[in-house]
Amino acid sequence: MTSSVALQTEPAPVVACTVSRDVQDFDLLIEDMETELGEGWGDLSFDDAIAFLEQPDADALEFLAIAMNAQDEGNLVRIGELITMAGNRGVKVIVIAEDVSPSVLHRLLRSGATDFLPYPLPEGALREAIARLRVPDPRPMMPPGDPASFAHGTQTGREGAIFAVHGLAGGVGATTFAVNLAWELAIKDKKNGPSVCLLDLDFQTGSTSTYLDLPRRDLVYELLSDIPTMDTESFLQAMQVFGERLHVLTAPADMLPLDLVGPDDIAALLDMARANFDVVVIDMPKTLVSWTETVLGHANVYFAVMELDMRSAQNALRFVRLLKSEDLPYEKMRFALNRSPRYTDLQGKARVKRMAESLDIDIELMLPDGQKQISQACDHGLPLSENAGKNPLRKEIAKVAASLHELIASEVEAG
Repeated sequence: MTSSVALQTEPAPVVACTVSRDVQDFDLLIEDMETELGEGWGDLSFDDAIAFLEQPDADALEFLAIAMNAQDEGNLVRIGELITMAGNRGVKVIVIAEDVSPSVLHRLLRSGATDFLPYPLPEGALREAIARLRVPDPRPMMPPGDPASFAHGTQTGREGAIFAVHGLAGGVGATTFAVNLAWELAIKDKKNGPSVCLLDLDFQTGSTSTYLDLPRRDLVYELLSDIPTMDTESFLQAMQVFGERLHVLTAPADMLPLDLVGPDDIAALLDMARANFDVVVIDMPKTLVSWTETVLGHANVYFAVMELDMRSAQNALRFVRLLKSEDLPYEKMRFALNRSPRYTDLQGKARVKRMAESLDIDIELMLPDGQKQISQACDHGLPLSENAGKNPLRKEIAKVAASLHELIASEVEAG
């Protein structure tokens, strides 16, 4: 005789909860939670959420989605306590807000909220937010009582290296170089490689978000507009992760004046970046601004990207004159010629030599013409290694990244 045993499936653990005064006011959030999590989520009031976090059942929680509108601004103390309590339990918090002032959002982010989404929710926004919070933190866990070790750069008493990229004319490929240099540095050694972030400081026409297919977020503007109050948490919250390896601070969603920040603000931003990451790659605006000198002073290497044409030559000449006249650290400059002549193009190579001599500069990097594959990769929002791995430009950028990687490693051993 054979017997059968009926298998009873256990209910799915609750990995997330919406928290609100009345969840029916956020019906679109209910639909998105069901789509993304099925039955693995619940709904709580603010008071119930605080009580629930104290119970063992909360151990499986990944995040809370706190939904609020203008009517909840009078309950900020209780909401802030909930966010802090969740953080102490290792539970992340997504704030979903409708008609809430920026100052309130900033206060909640300072309390420890992980992310912010506007309501009504844009299509796919909740899915992207969940994916971001599930990416492992690039920093090591902080030992109790040792807040200084929370930052990458202070782990060994060192600060991260800074590599800035400046296009001397429009369309010379500076952003392509910056994005792919950052990515090649991030993937050079997947086990023991440096942590890398990319900062897009071209607040008006920056396109790193396009080249990596990342959304532009309002948190970037909130960070830049109030840098004096910036802390590690708000800095990292404004960033996005690409490919689980590269952290990116995109340009703001709106076209903003380049003097939105001053030299002191940029200095604080760079100090924060290199305190939390081993390598900081900066995509600079083509325009010289009051804080260009600040970046140049902080940078280990300042790449100037140009082409073999008259406009690049004229701008390079003026740039070099300015640096020398102001007694700025000219020795940090490294000139890179994009779309350089092929090895067999002797006439083109002679033109390069004449241009370098006339400008009294050394063109140390010869970046080959990647042709249509480059624009295709950029339009697809992928680094060259993911879309055109055998492209000659990708190979050359990988060589540059390898040399910088060796430089970083030698400094680590020496320091």
